[in-house]
Amino acid sequence: MPSSADRAPTTRVPTIIVQGGAGANPAEAGDYRQGVRDAALAGWRVLADGGAALDALERAVRALEDDPRFNAGRGSVLNRDGAVEVDASIMEGDRLQCGAVAALSRIANPITVARRVLESRRQVLLVGEGALAFARSVGIPECDPASLVTDRQRKRHAELARQPATRGGGTVGAVALDRNGTIAAATSTGGTPGKLPGRVGDSALIGCGTYADSSIGGVSCTGDGEAIMRVVLGHRALRYLKDADDPDYAAKVAVDLLVDEGGGQGGLILIDWRGRVGFATSTRLMPVAMMSPALDEPRVPF
Repeated sequence: MPSSADRAPTTRVPTIIVQGGAGANPAEAGDYRQGVRDAALAGWRVLADGGAALDALERAVRALEDDPRFNAGRGSVLNRDGAVEVDASIMEGDRLQCGAVAALSRIANPITVARRVLESRRQVLLVGEGALAFARSVGIPECDPASLVTDRQRKRHAELARQPATRGGGTVGAVALDRNGTIAAATSTGGTPGKLPGRVGDSALIGCGTYADSSIGGVSCTGDGEAIMRVVLGHRALRYLKDADDPDYAAKVAVDLLVDEGGGQGGLILIDWRGRVGFATSTRLMPVAMMSPALDEPRVPF
């Protein structure tokens, strides 16, 4: 596999794949299908114009955060106290630059805050009030916390109060390869329904929910966050990809690891350095959409 220097003069075929969460309800597949399709198109327009993978990812994930059908940004699940706290991370695979935020409130698009953390190059992960103060300092507007709460999640929270045994809340994410051969990955989530305030899952943790190395590939994970953290799923998936040189196989083996050793359920999407995509899940549904020059419109395989 080529080093960054080897890849520099070579034009790659741009590709993007997005996911809408392994906790998705199969009964709502039609709604999810439109949402991931729109997000893939939003990111693809950036890549098709010669834009950078990071810009494409931010555009795609923001589209999912703005869509109340997904557990990210507006539409996030509620914690034990009925509030929204979000996690997000983003990584660029040429120089392993990354940024993340966790337990963040009052922000509609946490992926943009994570992107600004990456660009600061002074830290990787900011949490809670510190993350909110950073967002203010770089001019990202706050929102009314109530604007992030949907009727759907308010109803779900009330049901949890009566029967608090629900696990999993889903995630959104994307992986992209641009024409320069740069691979980037991003993940964003509201976490698990009824979670303790301050709980942080895999989506904010580099190597767990998100990882990118342009000489190998990029990955975004979704599912039981604690299980994903236990097996460092994102990084392990790319190790499998490097060894097997088969994106679908690497995704499947990584999900098997999550179930067998992590003790949880979930899925992931990935792209290798050639632009080949792979995905797998152990759950009933993980909405996925992908786009490349070979496709006239996004492929939505569910």
